[in-house]
Amino acid sequence: MDHVLEYQQPHEVALVAIPSPAITKPCQVLVRALWSGISRGTERLVFEGRVPESEYDRMRAPFQRGDFPYPVIYGYSMVGIVEDGPHDLAGKTVFALYPHQSHFIVSEQAVTILPDGLCPRRATLAANMETALNAVWDGGVGPGDKVAIVGGGVVGGLLAGLCGAIPGVEVTLIDINLDRQSLCDDMKVIFATPDHAPSGCDVVFHTSASSNGLDTAIRCTGFEGTLVEMSWYGEQHTAIQLGGAFHSQRLRIVSSQVGHVSPSRRARWPHGRRIAKALDLLFDPRFEAILTDEVNFSDLAASLPKILAPDAQGLATVVRYPQP
Repeated sequence: MDHVLEYQQPHEVALVAIPSPAITKPCQVLVRALWSGISRGTERLVFEGRVPESEYDRMRAPFQRGDFPYPVIYGYSMVGIVEDGPHDLAGKTVFALYPHQSHFIVSEQAVTILPDGLCPRRATLAANMETALNAVWDGGVGPGDKVAIVGGGVVGGLLAGLCGAIPGVEVTLIDINLDRQSLCDDMKVIFATPDHAPSGCDVVFHTSASSNGLDTAIRCTGFEGTLVEMSWYGEQHTAIQLGGAFHSQRLRIVSSQVGHVSPSRRARWPHGRRIAKALDLLFDPRFEAILTDEVNFSDLAASLPKILAPDAQGLATVVRYPQP
């Protein structure tokens, strides 16, 4: 028997036993899980039952089973080894947009082979990296720009690393959590609390999913600058200050969401190319600092309430699966 994580009711999850999967078609691959990543933002909304009914279809994960609100099998950041399938894939370590499950079967087109030498554990960040890359495109960050990132979570940390690597870009990561100073040190960017946030920025990214964070992001944005809103609020109503300097400064707020690629890249960057580039970017050893916690798959159901709690410490938690 194998097992899969199932979201059953608000704040209620369980590891459910399922029959061991078997290949039935020539184009399929059987993958044994090594690591999966937990999305604190998206999976917290699923865990708490806060997915808006209007978004039931748009929020479906690629291999989700069940329908919102419950029960659903949900997740989209899996790394594993191909144990059976086409000869050229056998034994390869691959990334797939798949829920938390010990063994699974998908078509060969649904997996991406990890580049040689990339740490499989770090590769669980590929979906988040794709999100961050798309946001950089949406924001149009260029050499020499002054950039602020409000919210030092996983995506904020990846954005800091990406933008900080562009020549001449001055990056400030803003968070109320003073522990994010260490993340900034790893990414070689500036740390600031909201009270000391910079102003006059060319591009500002907001990832904190809070009204206060959005107000801070607006204050950071310079004349005719761009604010890229990346937060996903679910059913939460969000107040936004559009008085003050918002109109006089001619600010622009852009929504960025990985389900639709930035228009500047859409014609040339299909999903396979984006995931391949996301994996390539994760060779940068700085991003190891984002992986702060591990949990055994057998302990995942019991541990998830703490991992997804609003006051959870650390950044990304990876799930470790048993090895033969």
